[in-house]
Amino acid sequence: MHAPNELWMQLPDGQPLRDRRALWWIVGLLLLALASMIALVLYLRTFESEESLRQRSADSQWLQQVVRFHFQRLEVDARSAAQRRLTSAIPDGDNSGVLWHTPGVVLAHGWLPSGQDLGSGGLRDFMSTQMQLSRDNASNMRVLLDVTSGLRRIAYAGPMRDAQGQSNGVIWLAVPLSERGQHVGTYLLAVSMPSALQLIVPPWFMATHHLRLHDDHQPLDVPEHSSITHLDLPGAGLAIEVQALDQKMPMVPRLFLGSAVVFLLGMLISLGALSLDMRKRRAIERQLRAQMMLRTAMENAVAVGLRAWDAKGRILYVNRAFCTMVGLVPEDLIGRSAPFPYWPASQMRELQQVHEGLIREGTEGLGVEVQFQHSDGHLIDAQIHETALQNDRGEQIGWMSAVIDLSDRKQAERIARQQEERLENLGRLVAVGEVASTLAHELNQPLGALSGFSNGLLNRLRSASIDLASTETVVSRIARLADKAGQVIQRVNAFARQREMVHERISLGPFLQRLIKPLQKQGSLRYKVPNPWPDVPVWVDPGLLEHALRNVLANAHEWALGSPEPAVHVRLLQAPTEVGIAIGDSGPGVPAEQTDQIFQAFYSSRDGGMGMGLAICRSVIEAHHGRIEVSIDPLLGGACFTLWLPLRTSPTEEPA
Repeated sequence: MHAPNELWMQLPDGQPLRDRRALWWIVGLLLLALASMIALVLYLRTFESEESLRQRSADSQWLQQVVRFHFQRLEVDARSAAQRRLTSAIPDGDNSGVLWHTPGVVLAHGWLPSGQDLGSGGLRDFMSTQMQLSRDNASNMRVLLDVTSGLRRIAYAGPMRDAQGQSNGVIWLAVPLSERGQHVGTYLLAVSMPSALQLIVPPWFMATHHLRLHDDHQPLDVPEHSSITHLDLPGAGLAIEVQALDQKMPMVPRLFLGSAVVFLLGMLISLGALSLDMRKRRAIERQLRAQMMLRTAMENAVAVGLRAWDAKGRILYVNRAFCTMVGLVPEDLIGRSAPFPYWPASQMRELQQVHEGLIREGTEGLGVEVQFQHSDGHLIDAQIHETALQNDRGEQIGWMSAVIDLSDRKQAERIARQQEERLENLGRLVAVGEVASTLAHELNQPLGALSGFSNGLLNRLRSASIDLASTETVVSRIARLADKAGQVIQRVNAFARQREMVHERISLGPFLQRLIKPLQKQGSLRYKVPNPWPDVPVWVDPGLLEHALRNVLANAHEWALGSPEPAVHVRLLQAPTEVGIAIGDSGPGVPAEQTDQIFQAFYSSRDGGMGMGLAICRSVIEAHHGRIEVSIDPLLGGACFTLWLPLRTSPTEEPA
């Protein structure tokens, strides 16, 4: 056998391939550095463009707010002037608004009483002049007066146009005034927008920006580095073009670009140093490669799962066999600490205790048996053996685990135990059948004697040898009950010995009503039944069917009593060839994993139960060529047992 060093000498030299790979890596990194520089330049241009756009948007919003603030103040001043004109008791006072007091901004203003014309004066002359310049001016003024008098809200109109149809920068402001719910008049102002902007825009803003008024109704050609601000003056279609005169970009992105270039140059130098270092490491890599190949071959050859962890319980390594065992990949396990993803949720506490014991003491010679959970959900029986994991100085740094899959052996043991239990239950079932047959035989004689005694007493009463007429009803009932008990025992005896059943044609609705009526009178829970009961004829053995139905009703009654609102629903389901008796309750229901087990003999989910009731029910229904279905009741949420019986015209007809 060769030692690892001798194996290394036999391995083919991969230096040319490695050199080419290193060269491709270096070329790739150089291209990456060049692409990074180009990307940084493009990013800087995009950033500067976005920053310029953001600044223009901020300037436009600020200008819009400033204009709106001053015009709101002008509206307040106009309303005050209107109130003074209306009362005629308070002389004109000084208003604090800048637009109101600055000459050249408010070109004309005056009070227009409701239902009257302007009269004579400067306001009338100015308005007439503006309306004569353009038909649009007259239309806008009429709309302005209609809005203020009809809607009674502040409105604007404009901009006014000159004889050539161009905007002259004049807008009208109308402030209506109401008294006791009636419109009494409107105060009108003509405002020069160029003068207003020159007044309200501060010099520091004008030093870096150029403003120009535009009409909203005309198409706008916005040049680069400019933005449009639409003035929030209802009724006035004005916009302001804001053009930045001095575009100063921030220096931080440019400094960042310079730093990135320096960094990339340093990376190129580092790549050169790395190339030299790679040559020195190549010999060591060849040795490690030989050892890795040898270890990987050994790991892949074993079927035992291997797992290494440190002293704190973190997984350091897993082999392929262990990953296959738990259905996970190494990336899902390496570096993980308890609880691990392959621990079953129901055994977390027990496995945590076992895990802590393994970290402290490892395992003894026999190992430790636990259960893991595969990623698809099934459980795995495993046996763990631990040995100390040491470093190159001989210090223990953790544990190496050998995990053996015992699932096949455990499954074989479980199958053997289940087969043994089935044989034992079969023997018990045979014994129960014999006991039932003997019990039926022994009880027939005393019941027959009781029937004979009751009939004799009835005959004497009828012959008047004993004059007790009131006793006749009681004795007749005793006789009927005795006969009925004898018939039930005979049928149980026949069923236990697998004799032929006695079929009778009955009406299923009244039959069920007779069984359920005594249960409804108990008052312990709420019964819901059809009203009226449908009349469905079936051929059955009434005694055996009654026995099966009483078992299912008793189970539903008992399970429903444990719910907050106990209830049992009984209904008939009709199909073309069969009829179903559905009995649902408000209990906890039947778990899906127990659906097939509840009909097995001696299986019971209740403490003290014999486990024979549902098994007998299924045997009775199958003897009638029917079936039993178990589901979830759609209304009550508990279990729903449906007993399906075939519809036949005679007892000898074969079911469909």
